[in-house]
Amino acid sequence: MKSVTKKGKTMAETNAHSNYDGPPDYRLVGEHGMFPKTTHDEKARFNFLAHLNRHLASRVLPGVKTAYETRIEPNNPAPNHRNQVRKALLKDPLFQHWSAQRRNTMELRQQAGRWVTLRQAEELNERARELTEGDDRLQLDPSVELPSYLSKIDHHCMPGSYHDEIVPGDVTGAANYDCGIFVTTGGGLGRFNDGGGQAVVAWMKENRPDFAPKRILDIGGGLGQNVLPIAQAYPDAEVICLDTGAPVLRYGLARAKLMGVENVRFVQANAEDLSMYPDGYFDWVQSTMFLHETSVKAMPKIMKESHRLLAPGGIVMHVEQPQYDPDMPLYEQAIRDWDAFYNNEPFWTKLHELDLDQWMVDAGFKREELLHGGVAAVVDTELFPEHGTDEVEDYGRKAAWHIIGGEKKAA
Repeated sequence: MKSVTKKGKTMAETNAHSNYDGPPDYRLVGEHGMFPKTTHDEKARFNFLAHLNRHLASRVLPGVKTAYETRIEPNNPAPNHRNQVRKALLKDPLFQHWSAQRRNTMELRQQAGRWVTLRQAEELNERARELTEGDDRLQLDPSVELPSYLSKIDHHCMPGSYHDEIVPGDVTGAANYDCGIFVTTGGGLGRFNDGGGQAVVAWMKENRPDFAPKRILDIGGGLGQNVLPIAQAYPDAEVICLDTGAPVLRYGLARAKLMGVENVRFVQANAEDLSMYPDGYFDWVQSTMFLHETSVKAMPKIMKESHRLLAPGGIVMHVEQPQYDPDMPLYEQAIRDWDAFYNNEPFWTKLHELDLDQWMVDAGFKREELLHGGVAAVVDTELFPEHGTDEVEDYGRKAAWHIIGGEKKAA
């Protein structure tokens, strides 16, 4: 049922034909069959937090930059590293306010989503069990050991991260992620939180229109929200969504089936060692905002496996936030680094200063095989005003990413 205003217009129509520049209404979020049910007050809470995030990005953060340029930078020696900028910002009351409120929105978003899912945990877990039990498209392996960079961190303040199980067969953590990421992104990932996958498909269709992969691997695919658009775009392909977390994989298969996507297999494994697959098994190896949740030790193994698994003529695409290159101002680097220090993303800062081209070469790609590009979430015009909300840069939150990848030349 469409949400309707007092004048009889849908919320989408109202948003699209007004001067409104905030997030879309939470009542427009896509409620597929696994999506947790939300009450009026829970929807209102999500809306409030999404608007608070938007306010911090569009109204407060620009003031932080002004404060840096007018009262911090002139009174400090010229910095030569982002950490110097960050330490200077820490002393400023406006940065303190912005940072504290941004952290609060993350914690409150997790509390809100966790409550939504816990109060209906038995129903969610039973629904997932009925949909996945006995289905060979769910391949769980209890012997898979969680690497410490996952087991020791509640990434972006999410209780239990992607892997904890309250009871056997638990999917509440995945459901929390699915229903609450709207808040962090202000709805920027679209109706079904699949803007990353939609963006990758759009890039591939435009730049490689004749590409017809038979097997696709999505590494760190979580609950599969970014895998499904790929599977839908290439219905004849066998698609593997790989993750270490059993709860997200259970939820992911149930979600996929209820959304009518049948060509995805959800496999529990560690991407550092995928020896169960032979060399050259996949035509496309993909990750979306996954690498920043790994580690310096894991990255070379993951990249080498990506190269080994790629068939001649195939493509590897890792989608991430931009690197801290010399052209990026130190102020921007410092603000982007916020996630590393205050949002439980410890590898964020290191990943974004690495020479990823060199790491791809070390993994086996030739320099001339490297692939670069940029992608942005495909905006759902039923959710967003026509004039768009992408002019606001909320460093690390904006639904636009860079591609680092490679194309293995055919023999």
